[in-house]
Amino acid sequence: MSIAIDVALFAHLAAVAVWVGGMVFAHFCLRPALADVSPQLRLPLIEAVFGRFFNWIGGSVIAILISGGFLMSRFGGAHPPWQINLMAALGVVMMLIFGHVRFAVFPRIRRAVQAQRWPDGARAVDTMRRLVLINLVLGIATIIAAVLSRGF
Repeated sequence: MSIAIDVALFAHLAAVAVWVGGMVFAHFCLRPALADVSPQLRLPLIEAVFGRFFNWIGGSVIAILISGGFLMSRFGGAHPPWQINLMAALGVVMMLIFGHVRFAVFPRIRRAVQAQRWPDGARAVDTMRRLVLINLVLGIATIIAAVLSRGF
């Protein structure tokens, strides 16, 4: 493998690890730990945590797009194997869901916290939780597709 491919693969895998690992942390560690915390404390914390997390995911999405496009051009060209097409398709769906969470759902959380409308914030957090879980499942499916494509 060339240095460019090695660097692209590292960037791709590191960005995927940040994104999928962050979703695992958020869903299985942070969410249950905050279950018994009052909305007045829980929602500002969620806003602060995800405000930072979404910046990392935004960077990860850019890294995944650039490195993934480069790697696709090197492993399959115009006709990559079905596993790579599946990985790319799932990744695009995940990015669209992330965009919706980041630019539609998260601002509702932020506005609810600023206005101290805790029930509105809780509803938005529940929407975000469901979408993060969907993205987590898609992320795992994408990793499975990557493992299946390793022979190419």
